Amino acid sequence: MKIFCTFHNLRTFSLCVVIALLSLVFLFSKHDAESFSPVLKQVRAPLEPSVAKNLNGVKSKRPTQTAVNSPGQRETMQLAVVACGERHGEAVNMLKTAAMLSSQALRFHIFAEEQLHTSIKTALDSWPAFIRAKFSYVVHSISFPHENHEEWSQLFKPCASQRLFLPMMLKEVDSLLYVDTDVLFLQPVELIWDMLTHFNSTHRFSRHSYYGKTGINSGVMLMNLTRMRMTQFKNGMTSVGLHWDELLMPLLQEYKLNITWGDQDLINIIFHYNPEMVFTFPCHWNYRPDHCIYGSNCILAEEEGVLMLHGNRGVSHSDKQLAFQAVYDAFKHYIFGEDFIKSFLLPLEEALNGTTHTYGGKVSHFFTRGLGMSVRKIQKMLPAGG
Repeated sequence: MKIFCTFHNLRTFSLCVVIALLSLVFLFSKHDAESFSPVLKQVRAPLEPSVAKNLNGVKSKRPTQTAVNSPGQRETMQLAVVACGERHGEAVNMLKTAAMLSSQALRFHIFAEEQLHTSIKTALDSWPAFIRAKFSYVVHSISFPHENHEEWSQLFKPCASQRLFLPMMLKEVDSLLYVDTDVLFLQPVELIWDMLTHFNSTHRFSRHSYYGKTGINSGVMLMNLTRMRMTQFKNGMTSVGLHWDELLMPLLQEYKLNITWGDQDLINIIFHYNPEMVFTFPCHWNYRPDHCIYGSNCILAEEEGVLMLHGNRGVSHSDKQLAFQAVYDAFKHYIFGEDFIKSFLLPLEEALNGTTHTYGGKVSHFFTRGLGMSVRKIQKMLPAGG
């Protein structure tokens, strides 16, 4: 663009100067816009959907997902679950407890067999808008390495060992909370998510001890996936550290004849050699029948109430632990939009009163101590008629 002007008096000269300055501003503005355009494209690029790849690097069916809702100012909490066979109903109920009680944005990562994707999506999409606004989700296909595929898929329980591969499957995720399908949140997810702030520079993984400190129970795991991917883990097989994805196969071959609990045993072996990488959180974040069947074995549950209830060994569906079953059924049968106190909390307390002859029933007031306060707080914020 040429800038040319002649002048015969001061007024004409002034006018030319103004035109010249405006032209220069235009040129610089155009140059700046062109310079910043690629940067803007790079920022937007990660938001575009991409073709999913499984653990073997092969393009697979794109995961079923929803758009992120209501991101707010705080980071989105990432929650993962693995659901195979008949466990998908449990998984949906667990996700229901998370959505009911939490106010911070959630992102669900659901790993399930192909034939379960539609039913899971239908269940989540049927929830009312004020609940769906709290979360987004993606349904992933189950994927194991080609090598020893059958061994991995059937280790302990069908698909259970999928959780070992979460650092590789969710490469875009920094931190993650994994929970088993038979876990129920009795307090908002953000309370346990905030425990990430307690991780020091060496922590990669959180654990909750069994009564008597007999090892890591993998039913609830808070993980810094970025650190897990970058770390070289000490082990009893090589003199040098191995990355997580390099470690799993040799570990399986070395110990497969001597493990009972499958992937949970492998996790215990890894962190036996790397104890400084584990952050221990309290027992009331993973309260199981073990904590009450031989008397009350979780002091913090007595003092603060149970925050997450883990009905392992199928106790939520049997007469062995009626208190666990009562809590599971209360969440399952609650209809969104109904009065949270009259239709959920009061019937639950009445049901628990009928279980006091059982081990869990004797301590069932631990289950509703914090839950009752959260329910009353949420009820005040529910839309009219809910």
